[in-house]
This record gives sequence, structure tokens and C-alpha cells, in this order.
Amino acid sequence: MAMKLQVKTALLIFCLAPSALSLSHSPEASSRRTFLQSAASFPIAAASAGSVIGSPTLASAAASNNELRGQITLPPIGLGAWSWGDSLFWGYNAKNDETLKQVFDYAIDNSKTSTTLLDTAEIYGFGRSEKLIGVFSKDYDESKIQVATKFAALPFRTKAQDVIDACEASHKRLGRPIDLYQIHFPGGWSNEQYWDGLATAYDRGLVKSVGVSNYGVDATRACHEALAKRGIQLATNQIQLSLLYRWPVENGLLQCCNDLGIQVLSYSPLALGMLTGKYSADNLPSGPRKAVYKALAATPDYEGLLGTMREVASSHKDATLSQVAINWTRAKNTIPIPGARTLSQIQQNYGALDWKLSSEEERALDAAASKVTAFITPDKEPFPKYDNTGRKMFDS
Repeated sequence: MAMKLQVKTALLIFCLAPSALSLSHSPEASSRRTFLQSAASFPIAAASAGSVIGSPTLASAAASNNELRGQITLPPIGLGAWSWGDSLFWGYNAKNDETLKQVFDYAIDNSKTSTTLLDTAEIYGFGRSEKLIGVFSKDYDESKIQVATKFAALPFRTKAQDVIDACEASHKRLGRPIDLYQIHFPGGWSNEQYWDGLATAYDRGLVKSVGVSNYGVDATRACHEALAKRGIQLATNQIQLSLLYRWPVENGLLQCCNDLGIQVLSYSPLALGMLTGKYSADNLPSGPRKAVYKALAATPDYEGLLGTMREVASSHKDATLSQVAINWTRAKNTIPIPGARTLSQIQQNYGALDWKLSSEEERALDAAASKVTAFITPDKEPFPKYDNTGRKMFDS
């Protein structure tokens, strides 16, 4: 559901007439033409006309993951910045930027490791999210922050050079190095060109590692193989995963990533806030999320899941339902990247690192979650299930 709304937002923004795109907080992004021109306004050497993905010579240099370049070590939790700048879905208002800065500062100052991971994308807030992270980062040493951003695989982008141009534009908005550059969602065609663009971006030093997002089992294996032939590791696959969206656990996607040494970033671990326990008939979520909540609340199994989560939380001092949901994704060997717009939210999110689920608690949550069927299912997602080569691209 979360990614479906992101993709629809992206397509709407890129396809509407320029007059519909006025954003008072970002004058330079007031039209489709301005945004697209910005992605190409920082020339770099042209990409090779012939893709070298698949070269037997390079394939011989990548016998195992240990020999592949582009490995990255990530912290156990990240901070998702979809809502930072997104007025269409999250109601972003620039007057709240100071609060977002406080969230950012807390994440840096309270990291349990030497780095803090921020996840953004070029389509979040039409580039505004990247700009905010760039501004907020100026107060810190670059080594303390890892930034992951994403390329939108929109239909009119069909070349490897499109990936490189978009990467350059993201780099300019961020004003700092890109630690992880990801394909945001699979395309119906041009996927090999996108992978070629990722590899070239890495080879040119534009990014430190590369990944994908919303890729299914077959697509993940194909991308991993293609990059490996250029001696580069597919570092991550960012997928939707939560107690309300467990498909990657059940269909083998998590196992596939583990087998290939690909780290999994789990987005929307709180299921658009549906796992926080804060909503009720008297306190409905805003916007499109209202319909999501009503569908869930109409089934007793949803309340049953929340009840199990409350039982688990009660066994851990000061634990919240949000922390239970986050720690379930950690128990599945993934790195959750929950969003946060307030200091209270980021404090709760980071508090999840203070404790872990027991095996018994994980099993109890699995059982309760398996009964809830009113949340979004993979067949309702907007991604192409197959590309023009017949390869299955999306399964969860």
C-alpha cells in the first residue's frame, strides 16, 4: 500500500501539466520541465553505448560475493524520509522543518553505531526530501551519516544514462556523497539498462554501493548476476515488510536475499501507522490512510494482532507497539527504516534497539499476524509483474 501510493504520486507529478506542480517551498521545482532539466544539467561523460553487463571477462573476476566491490555495512535501523517534503500524502508544511531538523539531530546523536542511515528518494517531495537531508547534514561530519536514495524507474526513462543523470541530480540536491543508490521499483522494460546505469555510477565513483527496491525473487537474482559480472555486489533490496505485510517471508524473497548476501531494508514496518495502536474510531488517520484503517478495523483479527502486540510490549520495560512492530522486522534479519516526523516518533523508533523479541514472542506475533487479511496484497500493487523479456519482476 505504501509503495502503491508513492508510485501513483510519482507518476502524477511527472505527467501533470507544469502549472499543476507549483510548490511554494521549492520554486525551482515548480514544473515538470524544471525537474527533468535539473536531472540532466550536470554533464558527465556519456555512458558507453554498448552495455558491458554480461561480459565474460568481467564475470571471471566475480566468483564470490567476497570478491565483489561495493560492499556496505549498515546500522541496525534507519530513518525513512518519505514524509519529509511530501505534501500530497503526508501533508508536509515547510514551517515544520525545524521539527524535522530536531528529528534528524536526535537520530545522529543517539545512533547505537558509528553511522546513521537516512533513506530518501528523488520522488519524495519532488526532491524536497533530499534537499532537507542535505541542509541538515551540513552540521555533521560526512562519515557519521549514510544516505540512501533512489532512482524512479518511470516509463520514459529507458537508458543507462538516465540512471546516471538522475544520480547526479540527487547528488546535487543532497550536496554530499551517496552511500547507497537504489532502483526504486521494477520497470516493465529497460531493467538491464537500469542495472547497467547502477554499475556505471558505481564505477565512476558517483555512489559507494548500489541496490534495488521492490524486486521479487527472480528479478533480484537477475540483477545480482548482472552486477556480479561487472564485479559489483547488489548490496540491498528494499522491500515492504511488516506484521501486516508478511509476503516476503512466506514466498522465499527473504531467503533469496540471504542466500545472495543481499541486505534487506524493510520499509513501512509500521504499516502506515496501522501498527502503532494510536488509531481508533474516534481518532482516524488522515488522507488515504483512513480507508486503510477502516478496512482493518472491520475485522476482529486486526484487534487480535494489536492485543498480542500489547502483551509482548508489557513484557519489556516502557516498550511501545511501534517498537514491537519494528523489532519483528529485525527478528526477520532485516534493517527497518521507519519514518519519523516528530521527536517522540524517532525516540520510540530508536528505543526498539534497547531490546529484542524472544523466539516465543516472535512466534506469537507470527500466529496473530497470519490471521489478518484486510491489508494490501501483492496482486493489488501497481508494479509490472513481468518485464518485456518475460522475467518475473515483482512478487511481494
